[in-house]
Amino acid sequence: MSILDRKIDFAVVLSVTKANPNGDPLNGNRPRQNYDGHGEISDVAIKRKIRNRFQDMGESVFVQSDDRKSDEYKSLKERADSKEELAKMLKDKKASEDVFASIACKEWIDVRSFGQVFAFKGSNLSVGVRGPVSIQTATSVDPIDITSIQITKSVNSVTSETRSSDTMGMKHRVDFGVYVFKGSINTQLAEKTGFTHEDAEKLKETLLTLFENNSSSARPDGSMEVHKVYWWEHNSKLGQHSSAKVHRSLKVESNTETPKSMDDYTIELTNLEGLKVDTLDGQ
Repeated sequence: MSILDRKIDFAVVLSVTKANPNGDPLNGNRPRQNYDGHGEISDVAIKRKIRNRFQDMGESVFVQSDDRKSDEYKSLKERADSKEELAKMLKDKKASEDVFASIACKEWIDVRSFGQVFAFKGSNLSVGVRGPVSIQTATSVDPIDITSIQITKSVNSVTSETRSSDTMGMKHRVDFGVYVFKGSINTQLAEKTGFTHEDAEKLKETLLTLFENNSSSARPDGSMEVHKVYWWEHNSKLGQHSSAKVHRSLKVESNTETPKSMDDYTIELTNLEGLKVDTLDGQ
């Protein structure tokens, strides 16, 4: 496998239909919004979905969610300690941070992609790994309308002689919205973590299938869909153009005041000199 030696930029256009793409726990789990009313999906939430897709592809992932664990470890420390060489180094103050990082990057695809901080209580060694893949927050093209409905629970949580009164709650959703997020892959950091061309292709595949095997009560199957993935591969480590310029070359705008489907949006892509883009349809 060859280390990535060409800068890559990418962008993803997705839609949300009657779903909560990323609830804000500090705001009653309402869909996230910025101060202008545009919807947001945090980079952390996007990376979680990418990690899940990596797992579905059979890749070894360090940061696993409890409901998607593919091993028996109950914490990140346990997962790190499961590698004998890493466990020994965590107890040694004089251990090489670079060697530790190299082993961790080779073992877990999300570490060599996004980086990771290895700092655990009771350990004598702390290691920080900077990953080459950076992802921005997804933002909706237009301000979103949030619909809130009241729900009730009418069963007892525990055995009781009498039925408890109904428990009231709220459920929130975005009726429809188109979101865009962008990202880049840095070749200098790829050299340090061992991120390869093959890893980049796997990342591209996760973006195309981002919401597969990701259903929940808040996000039913089919309610979130990737429509387009734009993949710019430069011809050098630094690239012909800055990431900001590449990302600005993509414009997504609504054609009506009240867009209801992806057909109500226009996508324009400005060609940049010497830089080709792969335009891929979501699966």
